[in-house]
Amino acid sequence: MLETRQLAQAIIDNVGRVIVGKTEAVRLTVIGLLCQGHILIEDVPGTGKTVLAKSLARSLGCSFNRIQFTPDMLPSDVTGVSIYNQKTQEFEFRPGPVMAQIVLTDEINRATPKTQAALLEAMEERQITVDGVTHPLPKPFMVLATQNPIEYEGTFPLPEAQMDRFLMRISLGYPAPEDEMRMLEEQKLVHPLENLEQVVGVEELIEAQRAVRRVGVSQEIKQYIVDVVNATREHEDLYLGASPRGSLALFRMAQARAALDGREYVLPDDVKALAVAALAHRLIMSSAARVREVDAREILKRLLRMVPAPGGEIV
Repeated sequence: MLETRQLAQAIIDNVGRVIVGKTEAVRLTVIGLLCQGHILIEDVPGTGKTVLAKSLARSLGCSFNRIQFTPDMLPSDVTGVSIYNQKTQEFEFRPGPVMAQIVLTDEINRATPKTQAALLEAMEERQITVDGVTHPLPKPFMVLATQNPIEYEGTFPLPEAQMDRFLMRISLGYPAPEDEMRMLEEQKLVHPLENLEQVVGVEELIEAQRAVRRVGVSQEIKQYIVDVVNATREHEDLYLGASPRGSLALFRMAQARAALDGREYVLPDDVKALAVAALAHRLIMSSAARVREVDAREILKRLLRMVPAPGGEIV
């Protein structure tokens, strides 16, 4: 696990040169990368969501595409389209911007549900189908989607099926005053992103992703994950609890966090630290809870205090 830890730390340090004072958010992003998952970044404008995605792609030397979602966007604007070539008298596939290793979908909730659905196959199966022909996506493949929580006019809330395909939801938040001062100094002449160099190769990353899956998880930890997820399905304030995909997401994220700490085994603390990021966006509040403005994150924090954590041996 030492090599995986060093690789992950190299990415975190490199991205941290641009995303100042947000080490935990960057760390969660790298955990998502090691889990081969997708991340939803929900935050106010100007907090560095787009820069985070660009910094990650540059650190890895991966291809990067940005898709600006708008209400008039069509699914073919995302996946690509087949065009008839009169010279060859055949249809040629012209790939859309989703055909990249790191894809930033900016303001994803501004597109119509039909266009949002164009991402479902890509996110889950790592492929797209256009006119009956399936095209595999490059490896690694990661979607970082952003949405603004304060602008509701002209937006289309993401359906449950799409929310469930995001490994986690994170938020960057405003920087601390001292970090904001540092940003002003560092960007006085040039943006740090322009000088950011690749620190990890794609093959190294793919090998690290394989290594994360070999991190040991005891039966007690697995049962703890299932107990936490089941508790969301039985809570009176929740209309819909976390899905089995949520259990698997928490399982994989706990493995990645252990690897980041240089461990070959998962601890209950790994599960506790990641449960909110992995599960909160998958929960559907009941009507009564929405009226009372109950927050899914607070429910999860209470459940984590109530569900007994294991203290047995570790494999």
